[in-house]
Amino acid sequence: MRRAGRTTALLVVLGAVLAVLGAGPAQAAGYRYWSFWEGSGSGWTYATQGPSLVRPDDGAVQGFRFSVSEDSQDSAKPRRAAEFTKICADTPAKDGTKRIALVIDPGTAADAPAGETPPAPRTACARVAPDASAAEALASVAKPLRYSSDAMLCAIAGYPGSGCGEQVSGDGNGSGSGSGNGNGTPGASASVSASPAGSAASSASGGSGGGPSAGVLVGVGAVLLLGIAAVVQARRRRG
Repeated sequence: MRRAGRTTALLVVLGAVLAVLGAGPAQAAGYRYWSFWEGSGSGWTYATQGPSLVRPDDGAVQGFRFSVSEDSQDSAKPRRAAEFTKICADTPAKDGTKRIALVIDPGTAADAPAGETPPAPRTACARVAPDASAAEALASVAKPLRYSSDAMLCAIAGYPGSGCGEQVSGDGNGSGSGSGNGNGTPGASASVSASPAGSAASSASGGSGGGPSAGVLVGVGAVLLLGIAAVVQARRRRG
């Protein structure tokens, strides 16, 4: 009887541990925001600084894409080619200015906040002062722009009408709001630059690694302690 009781208690503990481990880590949350890209002949590269800090040379191509993503690695790229000669074909060079080609992609209906419809992607050629930033170039062709208090770019040409870097749950509903970093990725202060290797949004949402989270491990430990206590108590009762 004692052996049977111990076996039953151990099986209960084992089942509880497997149930906790089977739950796995929670899926990382995504963020809805405008990401900033630098274009070249080889395509689009996620910018390492925000548009207010980047001062592109004449002939540069800058891209902006609105989407829901976890971090810079899975962020959607602009859906137009980075072709300066095509975008700025009708904007001749002028002394004392520079030309910046801009690709503005408001994303898909799946990325849009509830009740809003994204406008069509478009391109523009901004002729600005030689020392102008990418943000100033954007402002010259896509007003109104909207920024958060910590310099995160929230809206281009009035889209979206509200919200700024909000966290999006698995069912597509926003919950909470993120603060911007250099690129616009939520999750860090405006003074931090986004890195293509991993953004602050990833760390703010707990990352997307495959191993058990700290919370899961703590839960397993608690279940084990409870199970051991139950076995000890069963021994004492039958002793």
